[in-house]
Amino acid sequence: MREDYLKQAQKVIQDPNILINVVSKRVKQLKFGAKPTVESLEKLEPEDVALLEIIKGHITYELASAPTNNVSMGE
Repeated sequence: MREDYLKQAQKVIQDPNILINVVSKRVKQLKFGAKPTVESLEKLEPEDVALLEIIKGHITYELASAPTNNVSMGE
């Protein structure tokens, strides 16, 4: 994994746990045949492609909201 890409991607997604999850999910997609949304003159590993996509704003994420507990107690 390229250190310079990682540092740039951390500016876009500051939470390291979220960054790891986003990169991991995108790497799986790339390994299963998804087309990269970025081009490079050099051969990049899937992890670097995912980081570059984040840097360029091609990948976004949305946090799931916590389920609300609307269970009423017996009266």
